[in-house]
Amino acid sequence: MKDTTLIDCELSLMELHELPPDFPHAAPDNYQYKVIRKNSSLLSIWTVYQREFVYNNGDESACIWGFYNPKKREYYAPINATKVGDKVDINSTSPYTAMRLNLNPLMQAFL
Repeated sequence: MKDTTLIDCELSLMELHELPPDFPHAAPDNYQYKVIRKNSSLLSIWTVYQREFVYNNGDESACIWGFYNPKKREYYAPINATKVGDKVDINSTSPYTAMRLNLNPLMQAFL
């Protein structure tokens, strides 16, 4: 089974988009966001690390942040780079991912 990468998605769709207007996060240091149309109703949002790694010959490294439905104005956590998970409240997400953190009360007290 072949892993899907940001390059595969870009090559298959070749259509970059802007971040949604209500997206509250600024990209973390040394990162940028890329938005690519996944299908007719969803956009995939990627975090792209701007520094080089030896293991990928200096190409950029990307990780799925989550998905966005522009018609419904809803965000979704990723299960993986191609599978859409549950709907999430944008205010409960982080700049790195839309996945919910499973924190116990002690860990939550330090956030």
